[in-house]
Order: sequence, then structure tokens, then C-alpha cells
Amino acid sequence: MNTSYPSAFVKNFLGQSPDWYKVSILVFLIINPLLFFFVSKFFTGWLLVIEFIFTLVMTLKCYPLQAGGLLILEAVIIGMTTAENIWLEVTKNIEVLLLLVFMVAGIHFMKDLLLFIFTKILLRIRSKITLSVTFCCAAAFLSAFLDALTVIAVVISVAMGFLLIYHRFISEQGAIVDNDDKTAPLSDDHKQTLEQFRSFLRSLLMHAGIGTALGGIMTMVGEPQNLIIAKTVGWGFSAFFLHMLPVTVPVFIFGIATCILVERFKVFGYGEALPEDVRIVLSDNDIEMTAKRTQREKVNLVVQALIGVWLIAALALHLAEVGLIGLSVIVLATSFCGIVEEQNIGKAFQEALPFAALLTVFFSVVAIIIDQQLFAPLIDFLLQSSEGSQQTLFYLFNGVLSSISDNVFVGSIFINEIHNAFSQGIISRDKFEILAVAVNAGTNLLSIATPNGQAAFLFLLTSAVAPLVRLSYSRMVIMALPYTLVLSVVGYLCVEFILSPLTAVFF
Repeated sequence: MNTSYPSAFVKNFLGQSPDWYKVSILVFLIINPLLFFFVSKFFTGWLLVIEFIFTLVMTLKCYPLQAGGLLILEAVIIGMTTAENIWLEVTKNIEVLLLLVFMVAGIHFMKDLLLFIFTKILLRIRSKITLSVTFCCAAAFLSAFLDALTVIAVVISVAMGFLLIYHRFISEQGAIVDNDDKTAPLSDDHKQTLEQFRSFLRSLLMHAGIGTALGGIMTMVGEPQNLIIAKTVGWGFSAFFLHMLPVTVPVFIFGIATCILVERFKVFGYGEALPEDVRIVLSDNDIEMTAKRTQREKVNLVVQALIGVWLIAALALHLAEVGLIGLSVIVLATSFCGIVEEQNIGKAFQEALPFAALLTVFFSVVAIIIDQQLFAPLIDFLLQSSEGSQQTLFYLFNGVLSSISDNVFVGSIFINEIHNAFSQGIISRDKFEILAVAVNAGTNLLSIATPNGQAAFLFLLTSAVAPLVRLSYSRMVIMALPYTLVLSVVGYLCVEFILSPLTAVFF
């Protein structure tokens, strides 16, 4: 049946997004110019920021790049900012874009090693508490040196692989399993085992996700906003790590303690162990795959391990910019692991480029905020507060805003405003560094409250494994709740009582 051109246009606009979402974006695009020219430029600027945050919150309905990009294009046309100022913001943060493009792609070529490590961990550790802590610590360590998105991608691959293995085993027994849990015929024992297995994988995925936050906060490469903050303040890898220690060490300790407690008392959706029937199936498959592993594949694992050592050393010694180190990983991994075809190399960039494009839109919003001076009143209010409470207020404001929007977006805005205050002589260098730590802590810790707060959480929620293990938005919020409460409070206490004294002593 033929449709009219207007109907076809409406269907094409933002694709499969709900009609109410499409109407909302169209309304935004219509009213923004009217308000900007006839009401208030300042008010319209803030309205645009709220609209952009709305697109971030509605990520599951439509990826923010499209709707947010349309808002930014219109903003440039009506004069809220200029293409030149956007380009200036992008070039100021080129290290972050290179981090996403080259580092994520580089780690793609080390996935075999990471999959091997996580598989051995899962199969050889029988205690659920020990396994959960190990997953959390492993994700934290890897995220401190790699990209959190890549670490989560590896854990997702492990979970998907295990699910497929067990689904295949069930199918061989004469049962059929699909993604909607409509099974026929499937015995009660298989149903119960499958549900236990899903609960087990859900908890491990969430522990790994929290681990990326615990490790990601520690280094300048752990999260994209960390690198933005480090470059703005002028910290290298070691300086960033040392300045964050007053917050990161207590937070990590209490994070691991929370992991142990939720597993021990089986609360908030945690505590389910790996069913023994599933362990046998997975172990048999691992033995079979090990026996089939060729000499070339074994050599590749060794090469990837050596490249991992180079990666950690190069980052720790700051031998080059982060993006260039990632590029070196691509060159080494592809050269010595037999990957020479262009199409195989191109696949590695698929994970990073959508988020890199979205990050460019973030920088465009930052340009609008700077040109319209939208955050000037808020920053003035925070800087005019008492000397001892400034870092706490910055921590809380950044955390709350990050939890309802996106931590990269919020961190970029606040560190720019603080840098402007420092450049104008409003705050000292020491205060600038303390506030930078508070901003980084807020954006990394409180943002775990919701899936849209952190890119790694959002990536997990929108992945193919989420519906298979029944991991919904609300369930992620509930499972993250104990971590959110504990880490937020511990971070607050560190920023309030520990940060300034230790910084004064050691720096």
C-alpha cells in the first residue's frame, strides 16, 4: 500500500522512535528560535540544555546523536554559538576523541586475551562472593588503564558466549529457548536452572559495571571526562592518580565491601550462584575449545599479553598522548596477530565512533553554554559559598546532574567554568586542583545511580545480553542502589574531610 509523502516523512523522521518523542523534538525546534529572538537568550540557552539532557535520558527511545544534533544545528543557525567556537572546543579536547577512537579500537584486538582471562576466572572460582569480588576488581583494574566501554563489551561477550553454550546444550536435549523465554518443550528443572543462570549473570554484569566506575575514577584514561579534567588542569597520568587518591582509595575499599555484603545477604538481586549443571556444561566446552586451540592462537594470546604490558607502562610513564598509545596498540596487535585486511580492522572502530560523534555534540553544547554564559550564575553561587564547603557543593552538584544526564557532559561544563574562574584570578591554583578532584569524584560516583549517568552502564543496558538476562532499566537502578548510597556517602566524606588536608600536605 502506497503512503503519502508527508506520512513517509513522518515515519522516516527519527526512525522507530515513539510518535510522542518525535513531536517533542519538533516542538523544541519550533519554539527555540521564537524564544531566543523574542523572549530571552539566557532562558532559551538553559531550555536548550534541558532539551539536550532530555535526549540523553531518552537514549533507549532514540540515540541522542540524532535529536541532540538537530538541536545543535538549529542553535548554530540562530546564533546561539558559531561553528568556529564549536571547532575550538573540539580541538581543545582532541585527546579525548583520539582516546575513544584509537584506544577502544586497540583493545578490540586484545579481546581474545580478555575473554580468555574472564572465562578462566568464572570457571575456576566456585565461591560466588570471591567470584563477584574478582570480577569487580578485574573490571576496576582494566578500566583504570583501558576504556570502560571496552571492558564492559568484553564482559558482555563472555556472558553472551556462556548463554549461547547453555542454550545450545538445552536444544540438544530437545528443548527450544528463545529471547522472550517462550520455551517448548522445556522441563521445570531446565526452566529453574536457566532462571538461576540468568540471575547469576545479571549480578556479575552489574559487579563488573560497578568495577569500571571504581577503577575508572582513578586514572585520567578511565573515563572520557577524566581526560578532559586532567588536560584542563594540566595533570599527567601520575599527577592525576595521586591527586585522586584521597577519594579513590576509601571509595574502592567500601565498594568492595558493598560487593561482599550484597552477595553475602543476597539482597538487591544479588547472591545467586552458578548452577552446577551449567558449570559442568561450560567446563566441558572450555576443555573442548582448549584442545582445539591452534599454535597460532596460543601465540596470539602471548602477544596480546605483552602488548598489555606495553600499554600499562606507556600510560603510566606518559610516553605519548593517550590516543597515540592506543594507535600503537592497533599497529602492534594487527601486525603480530595476523590481521591485515582493511575490513577486519574497520570492525574495531564500530564501537567507538557513535560515541565519539555524540561527544562532539557534547562539546557543541559546551560552546553554547560558554557563549551564552549559562553557568556563570551557578558557578558564582558555588564560588561565593564558604571556603570549606565549595568542594562539597561542586561534588554534589556534579553528581546529581550526572545521574540525570551524562557524566561526560556535566564534567566538561564544570571543569571549563572552574578553569575560567582560575584564569580570572577568582580562585588559587590549589583551590582549582581541589575543585577538579571534587568534580571528577562527583561525575564518576553519583552517576552510577542510573544507566544514563555512565556510558558503560548505558552500553550494558542497550546491549543484546540485557534482554537475555532480564536486565531492565528499573532492575539496573535497583541493583545499583546499594553501591550508589555507599559510594556517594563515602565520596562525600572524603571530599568534605580528607581531600583538603591531604592535598595541603602532599601537594
